[in-house]
Amino acid sequence: MGEKKQVPLRLSEQLYSAIAAWAEDDFRSINGQIEYLLTECVKQRKKNGKYVGEEIDAPLEIDIK
Repeated sequence: MGEKKQVPLRLSEQLYSAIAAWAEDDFRSINGQIEYLLTECVKQRKKNGKYVGEEIDAPLEIDIK
């Protein structure tokens, strides 16, 4: 694997919290979880030529309570 690129990323506080909790459940760092999720999305797109979800561009609503 080649050298990794650094990418500045802005996330809402709700999304960050959700990813952080998920990362903790999966025993990954937050950065590792984001990289894992992006990798899985790219694999899925290559597999069937479509985005993972039909509403990928819909506004994100996370209910974390």
